[in-house]
Amino acid sequence: MRKLMTIPMILALVAIGWHSVQSMEQKSPETTTDKSGSQAAAVFAGGCFWCTESDFEKIDGVIEAMSGYTGGKEANPNYKQVASGATSHAEAVKVIYDPDRISYAELLEIFWRHVDPTDDGGQFVDRGYQYRSAIFYADETERRLAEASRDRLASSGRFDKPIVTEIVPLGEFYTAEDYHQNYYKTNPMRYKWYRSGSGRDQFLKKTWADTKGKSATMEADRPVPAPAAGRTYTIPDDATLQQKLTPMQYKITRRNGTEPPFRNAYWDHHDAGIYVDVVSGEPLFSSTDKFESGTGWPSFYQPADAEMVGESEDNSWFMRRTEVHCNRCDAHLGHVFPDGPQPTGLRYCINGVALEFEPDGSEG
Repeated sequence: MRKLMTIPMILALVAIGWHSVQSMEQKSPETTTDKSGSQAAAVFAGGCFWCTESDFEKIDGVIEAMSGYTGGKEANPNYKQVASGATSHAEAVKVIYDPDRISYAELLEIFWRHVDPTDDGGQFVDRGYQYRSAIFYADETERRLAEASRDRLASSGRFDKPIVTEIVPLGEFYTAEDYHQNYYKTNPMRYKWYRSGSGRDQFLKKTWADTKGKSATMEADRPVPAPAAGRTYTIPDDATLQQKLTPMQYKITRRNGTEPPFRNAYWDHHDAGIYVDVVSGEPLFSSTDKFESGTGWPSFYQPADAEMVGESEDNSWFMRRTEVHCNRCDAHLGHVFPDGPQPTGLRYCINGVALEFEPDGSEG
């Protein structure tokens, strides 16, 4: 009986092993909507992914960058297919970063500094739609930040031609073959030879010659909400927050709670100033954007600075809503709804205890 059972068992093991090998060889599609813990992901296309990966991996706060393919409809593309233009995908890079050290807005600034955003036929020596420049946004916050950064670049006068870089929703991201990963490290001589002849660095040096040593492209020209000027912000650890915050503040900002309506300090507050995050002190909303919603919670039609406020899908309580949180410290603030006044048509419905108010002229 033991001998009779051996043959079926061996066949089963062989089948399982074959299936595992097949699964490992297939590139799985990936998305980057998860921003949990101290890591987040952003996806960019800047022509040859060897160069884009190298540029981002040199940035403080970037954990790693992975070359891959996205932006098209074809499943499981390979390098030969994409590079030849046989698919609608672009060579792209997924940037894994620490949002406590570098923000998505800063990654956008870095991206613009390493591409020719006016070239609609490829990037530098690499020609074709597969080498287009693009920003692939994972949510509405990334979309707004990307479009705002593009518009600032366009109005800066940096380029004589229109900005044509695509800003499109992120689809499936397919990791490229292993030999393309960290190519600038594994094949340094060939990489340097390719890059020096591509025209990329020559173009970037000429275009950005007057900004040597600056870390951002247009940020110096942006207005900063009054209480934020000259200030630094820290995010206390959880033990400190439990001591600093009231039980209600901690429950709402760290446990995604909701306060009762009409039982907070700011639902009918009308003084002029800035509403800051109770966890980090960062400016979030301005009194000039506040309106009476009749809901019992402070309501605003836009943030004071879109970079400070993030959004994510919330499916709790059998509802589909858009949660609003502090982008850097991840404090839960409330939700945003599409029933607000113009000019945005949005209502940021915020828990009052998640905010502190700093009147105009306050030095903090």
